[in-house]
Amino acid sequence: MAPAGDRPGYWGPPTSTLDWCEENYVVSYYIAEFWNTVSNLIFILPPIYGAIQSYRDGLEKRYIIAYLCVTAVGLGSWCFHMTLKYEMQLLDELPMIYSCCVFVYCLYECFKYKKTINYPLLFLLVAYSIGVSIVYLNWKQPVFHQVMYGTLVSILVLRSVYIVLWVYPWLRGLGYTSLTVFLLGFFLWNVDNIFCDKLRDLRERLPPLVNVVTQFHAWWHIFTGLGSYLHILFSLYSRTLYLKYRPKVKFLFGIWPILLVESTKKQEVTKKQ
Repeated sequence: MAPAGDRPGYWGPPTSTLDWCEENYVVSYYIAEFWNTVSNLIFILPPIYGAIQSYRDGLEKRYIIAYLCVTAVGLGSWCFHMTLKYEMQLLDELPMIYSCCVFVYCLYECFKYKKTINYPLLFLLVAYSIGVSIVYLNWKQPVFHQVMYGTLVSILVLRSVYIVLWVYPWLRGLGYTSLTVFLLGFFLWNVDNIFCDKLRDLRERLPPLVNVVTQFHAWWHIFTGLGSYLHILFSLYSRTLYLKYRPKVKFLFGIWPILLVESTKKQEVTKKQ
């Protein structure tokens, strides 16, 4: 804890079980890891827009919950990296488990009739979330959390590969892009952990505006935030195709992908006519 280069700050010494490679309180006296904090905006703002759009389109509530879960992860991660307090660390890491459980439910229920509930799967995922939470609260071992999170991600990858290979091959672009972006973030996360000392030495020799590029944990946030968002688009696209809606991916401001689905209310009116 408190490697060379860190400074004292507003929130006091870290109490979290993890202290990442970014130097503490270097940019701001009030934010422990500035770049690791502000990079969470990608988890917070786009999913809020996605949740609002899904609500307007009359889509199933579980996808609105999926978007809001990503926002919850972003808010928790913001608080964690801003303070480096153990309580805030839990607000980051436990919602990662819960949000992935929501993702698993959504993706494995893509091809079911509307307004059906898979109670066995729901019970299993709730039990998994509770079990991981109880163990992690009593055994403060970050590797345990990482393995439990990685297990859920692996389940999502296997299901996604099945969908793009045997159900909707034309969704390969979206599915593989989501996976590739996420894996790129995971790669940079490992680089940040393994080569932290060398990265810190490099930053001392670089201009401040340039060394920002070497904050690879912040890049992990950016790429996993985008990957998670694209995964929800992939899951929602698969679901709306099965329900015979007409989904389309468009780019907001020519940059950010969004899924537009003809409102279910409009479709019901059309059918009655």
